[in-house]
Amino acid sequence: MIFEITNQVRVTDFKEGHKWYEALLNKKADFIPHDGFAEWEIIPGCWLQVAEGTPSEESGPLRLGVTDIIAERDRLVNELKIDEFEIYSREEVSAKWGTFTDPWGNRLGLFEYLDKKEENDRIKTILGV
Repeated sequence: MIFEITNQVRVTDFKEGHKWYEALLNKKADFIPHDGFAEWEIIPGCWLQVAEGTPSEESGPLRLGVTDIIAERDRLVNELKIDEFEIYSREEVSAKWGTFTDPWGNRLGLFEYLDKKEENDRIKTILGV
């Protein structure tokens, strides 16, 4: 039985990476067990680890669900100086999405459900409401 998920990205400069991911996730790390490693619980049972090391090439993207992709993109472009972050959609896909990279080359992204009822149902399910 799978009950949790953890994803790890690596950064060559941990101090800057830790700060960058705090801004991305808009919160302090939940767990810092030792130097060069921090973890955030993004939603219950879903963890993002940032570790000092060599980033993996061509991995990802790790896409995070948001309720307003344009507002989040604008915040990230302003706060983190992300240059390339276009938002895409296709008629047959029930979400819009965008992909960007962190300063170490890790591919990340955001997505937003187009159907707000579906989005609210997913949020309630995930949070156990």
